[in-house]
Amino acid sequence: MTSTNPVGSDPAPRPKRRSFSPEYKLRIVAEYDAAPKNEKGAVLRRERLYHSHVKEWRVARDAGALEKLVDKRTSPARPKKSAAEAENEKLRRQVERLEKELARNKAALEVMGKASAFLEMISGGAD
Repeated sequence: MTSTNPVGSDPAPRPKRRSFSPEYKLRIVAEYDAAPKNEKGAVLRRERLYHSHVKEWRVARDAGALEKLVDKRTSPARPKKSAAEAENEKLRRQVERLEKELARNKAALEVMGKASAFLEMISGGAD
């Protein structure tokens, strides 16, 4: 029997490696832990996962690594802010930045004033 494919070519596409978001990992670990003992395997089969996945993700969760990876800006658990709250937060950040800038400028003016006084004292004493 002859094949239509050239020798050495693979007719099946190369499988892609799955990747899991931190939110998904946290959800699956919580669901697995909450499942009764006889239903834990059903969770793994449904999601096409191994027990080693859950063990690894649980260790990461307990170490706090998964919570750090969750994007708090887009996480569904984060409540949406109203336009007024968002504007207030933006203005608060702007005020903080301007207050820091003002403090830095005041310190610079104080140093310049002392330097000017010192130079006047030196040049006045030389006359």
